[in-house]
Amino acid sequence: MSENCNQSCSSCSENCAERKEKTDFSEKLHEMSSVKKVIGVVSGKGGVGKSLVTSMLAVSMNRMGYHTAILDADITGPSIPKAFGIKEKAKGSDLGLFPVKTKTGIDVMSVNLLLENDTDPVVWRGPVIAGTVKQFWTDVIWNDVDFMFIDMPPGTGDVPLTVFQSIAVDGIIVVTSPQELVSMIVSKAVKMAEMMNIPIIGLVENMSYFKCPDNGKEYQIFGQSHIEEIADKHNLKTLAKLPIDPKIAAACDKGMIELFEGDWLNSVSKILEESIEGNVE
Repeated sequence: MSENCNQSCSSCSENCAERKEKTDFSEKLHEMSSVKKVIGVVSGKGGVGKSLVTSMLAVSMNRMGYHTAILDADITGPSIPKAFGIKEKAKGSDLGLFPVKTKTGIDVMSVNLLLENDTDPVVWRGPVIAGTVKQFWTDVIWNDVDFMFIDMPPGTGDVPLTVFQSIAVDGIIVVTSPQELVSMIVSKAVKMAEMMNIPIIGLVENMSYFKCPDNGKEYQIFGQSHIEEIADKHNLKTLAKLPIDPKIAAACDKGMIELFEGDWLNSVSKILEESIEGNVE
């Protein structure tokens, strides 16, 4: 055993005598569920628009004819139901729990669909939160889903670790914003995924620019973008750059994200479509 051993055998390449056997934390889907592709949407910190990107990706793939679903793993800050204008609560039976369908048929499961009031806080410790996320995978009946998007909480704590270890994630999309501070923190999320051997599909930069409606010029409100530097550093693709658009914010506030207009995520949708057709590993 190395004198610098931190007991983290899963991320260590040393083949020492004291090496512990790898523990399998994977969880099985509900026996009545069928999910073809699972895409995690992550960020290094909060406030960069991760839930927005998750919602827009689900809407984009749904418009292409695929049955999409969102597993809202941000237990203490769930925002997906609000963006889709979902008012009803999730229902269950002896068989399991059923997700709520949006107006266009996207399946959603979020803790806010289980709480009596949307504004009730979730004051739970980490293990309980992580266990709830696992139950959203094992106890919910996901019927014939082509693409499931998991909206993860920010950071590299309990829930991202639980998702990466317990759920068969096919790849992740990392959301960032132009500030250099955010870019540094995003590198932490990227490195965590690399440590866990989770494929990184690429990066999406939100709030990248503002296009003035009066003169058509683009202004970098939050300063110069650093996404290309991160992409080059980790040999990743820059998938899309989303603008600051008041119409998108208004659509989320009104629960009408399914009506958003814009082709910013078309390239991402194409990559995901190719993956389900077996053209991309």
